[in-house]
Amino acid sequence: MNTDGPESAQGAQQSETRRAHALRLGSWGVLGAASVITLLGVLLVLGAFRNDQVIADNHGTATALVEQVMFDRTLIRYDTPDGVSHSPENGVLYPDGLTAGQLIRIEYDTTDPELAKVAGRTWLLTLLPVSTTLLFTWLVAGPLVWFLRSRLRALTATSPAARSTVSSGTSA
Repeated sequence: MNTDGPESAQGAQQSETRRAHALRLGSWGVLGAASVITLLGVLLVLGAFRNDQVIADNHGTATALVEQVMFDRTLIRYDTPDGVSHSPENGVLYPDGLTAGQLIRIEYDTTDPELAKVAGRTWLLTLLPVSTTLLFTWLVAGPLVWFLRSRLRALTATSPAARSTVSSGTSA
């Protein structure tokens, strides 16, 4: 059976068109994922800054007992001057280096005692982990997008089917 007919040429064109589409979607997907991670990192830093501002606007201090240190939060218990005991459900902000049973100085929002941070620590502590995460995100995403787009350019340069897909406006 002869496979050099118009059917095999059409199949090859469809395969190249699908490959070009997959490369294009892949590069947009990588860019989208890296952009979402970047947005989340920026929002994290802005949220930490906002929390520090709220605590500074309604400043209270207390001595707290570190009750439990877990992967995602550090639970504390402290008493406010009105005699009420508080244990913030989401833990304390900037808990690095704390151990269970430790007594620490904290600063909290007097209008919302659930918002507490370790005294003397600020939003600036979020810059190193967030910037490191974003650096590695773009160190992976940048070359990966470059690779995918270079493969797409090579495919469109050699394939009339892929070139017609790109030039006909069906691409993003």
